[in-house]
Amino acid sequence: MSLTENTITVNQFQWFYREAIPSTTSKETPVMLLHGLPSQSFSWCEIMPMLADYNYRAIAPDWLGCGFSAQPEQRDFPYTPDAYLEALAQLIEALNLEKLSLVVQGFLGSVGLQYALRYPDCISRLIILNTPLSTKVKLPWQIAQCGFPLLGEMLTQNPLLIDSTLERGSGFVISEANLRVYRQPILTSSAAGRALVAIVRNLQLSSSMKEINSGLAQWLKPTMIIWGTEDPWLSVSDAENLAASNSNIQLVKLSEAKHYPQEHWSKEIAPLIVNFLE
Repeated sequence: MSLTENTITVNQFQWFYREAIPSTTSKETPVMLLHGLPSQSFSWCEIMPMLADYNYRAIAPDWLGCGFSAQPEQRDFPYTPDAYLEALAQLIEALNLEKLSLVVQGFLGSVGLQYALRYPDCISRLIILNTPLSTKVKLPWQIAQCGFPLLGEMLTQNPLLIDSTLERGSGFVISEANLRVYRQPILTSSAAGRALVAIVRNLQLSSSMKEINSGLAQWLKPTMIIWGTEDPWLSVSDAENLAASNSNIQLVKLSEAKHYPQEHWSKEIAPLIVNFLE
């Protein structure tokens, strides 16, 4: 197995993605992992090698405007869910992924759920980690303030915003080595901060949640929800209600995990994903 960092240009925009490739030829359906806010594909680095060990090719892109992918100005990319859906569909096509299992987490990861609902024939299995699911969901203060006029422009140029948001959501002190990775885009270019402002302002959470809530209630593909029940921003009741409404959806609760469970609970989550995929 090798974990690599790659780039691919799709319709003028450069995507950065991490990839874990099995050491032997695999016939298993590839797995794509999508991050939330204000994170990046680095959050999946503990889980991806474990998937590759079980012969699954794992691909985790940085969303446009996030991490080390392109950070276009809003005049060139509107940062709406529909814009992201189109860009994600183009990326998947460019990577020659005819069928995939999709793993999503967090705010913006919710766009992955909309992709699954609109392109169900491309999805083999769906896995949801602490992602907004209900029409009652609101952006947490730590993220919402990034979209406020003037305040957002100032906050998003400060890399310590990333530290405080990730640590508030995860409930853990994140190592300095890992924080350096998360901070680097903002330290490197002011475009990263402007992109974060645009993402938050154009997330259209209310309309997206209506589509997700109604669509998943009728969803027919095998789906597993892995939920950190101590999430300070999203209620476990949303996951419980969804699982109760659809027999195709199973729910696994992690009693001490919070909003970003993939980083701090990878040893528990990776076997759950592998068993579900098999």
